[in-house]
Amino acid sequence: MNMIVNIIIQLIIGAVSGWIAGKIMKSEGSLLRNIILGILGGIVGGVVLGLIGIGASGLIGGIVVSVLGACLLVFLANKLIK
Repeated sequence: MNMIVNIIIQLIIGAVSGWIAGKIMKSEGSLLRNIILGILGGIVGGVVLGLIGIGASGLIGGIVVSVLGACLLVFLANKLIK
């Protein structure tokens, strides 16, 4: 049961992070695209920041990492689409 709750929390953090990243990057993509990029951004942000030796903990840290990763993915998605 605890694992299911953690997955749901991670999805919510990713969705919020994608929405925030869409606003920061002034993305013209759909809300659904930004939410998906936010969820994937959590993974990308964790890997990229981990490679340079930066880690995050807690809810706020998770959101910051997800937003940074999502911003990177929104930037790349915008460049690939145009």
